[in-house]
Amino acid sequence: MSAYLHNTIPNLKPFDYDRHHDSLFINQQWVLVNGISTKKAIYTFRDDNILEIERKDATITTSWTISIQNIFTIETEDGVINVKAYFKDDDILVLNHQDKEEFAMYINTTNYTEELNSIEDIQGYLKDKYKKKVNKVIHKHEFYYISKSKEFGPNTVEELKEKVENETISAYCFVRDVNEDSYAKRLRIIDLMQEL
Repeated sequence: MSAYLHNTIPNLKPFDYDRHHDSLFINQQWVLVNGISTKKAIYTFRDDNILEIERKDATITTSWTISIQNIFTIETEDGVINVKAYFKDDDILVLNHQDKEEFAMYINTTNYTEELNSIEDIQGYLKDKYKKKVNKVIHKHEFYYISKSKEFGPNTVEELKEKVENETISAYCFVRDVNEDSYAKRLRIIDLMQEL
């Protein structure tokens, strides 16, 4: 992966044919993030190497292929380009141009009910997506807490919330993740509860 791409979008996972092709890539509606404010485009990669590019005014049908090294050759209206595919998440695809320091980012909207038509829509989508992800992590995770100079736990956020609601402990008690050694982050139960 080029340093340019890695520095711009960290933690990308290379396209893995067995894992990504059938379940996450083919027949999915990929909205191109680059330039969405001026020209929205939805890319759908089909099984038979057909690429459909849908715009407001027309749908263009072109082609794509993949090589053994996961290099994609895509025919666009600008000509043939070679890209390498990466996933930021299961529904965020990045195609890195092999001849230039350029990449295209796509969001899979196949299972998303709202339309993505602007940068603001994308920001809302990402905020909602990662808030749900954080909620899942927080629900399963456990924390220790300090109350009256003693440490208790570990407890889930739900258990801590219940203790606060029963007035057993204060919402302002400091907590630490079970994997941390100290309370240096100054995180409180109320901070965790706001993420529920």
